[in-house]
Amino acid sequence: MTPLYTATATATSGREGKVSTDDGAIDMPLTMPKSIGGPGGAGTNPEQLFAAGYAACFGSAAGLVARQMKLAVKPQLTAQVTCGKAEAGAFALSVELTGTFPEVAREQAEAIMKAAHEVCPYSQATRNNIPVKLSVA
Repeated sequence: MTPLYTATATATSGREGKVSTDDGAIDMPLTMPKSIGGPGGAGTNPEQLFAAGYAACFGSAAGLVARQMKLAVKPQLTAQVTCGKAEAGAFALSVELTGTFPEVAREQAEAIMKAAHEVCPYSQATRNNIPVKLSVA
């Protein structure tokens, strides 16, 4: 791999602390959701941050694929990241990516989603590691 960009973030005190980036673009408290044993309240959590990153990256991949297909779209991607218990008792993640492409037919939108899943760096990182479901709204 030829490095093009490196993002640096630091989390302090895990899910009950804060997260910040070296450039200050992100500087926010972390709060564990009630549904997984935390207090809830103001703040974000790793699943929300992962969902935001995956949605943005996949949206860019979908736009690239659409341009290669000579289609003019403005992709809207929603990522749902679920944290749950795995069979062995450890925590595990799953992702559902839903794409909205009002400019094209459903079959074209599905083709964009499938092709974007092949080129998106987040999809490559999660492939064969966690379940990722693709759907079109």
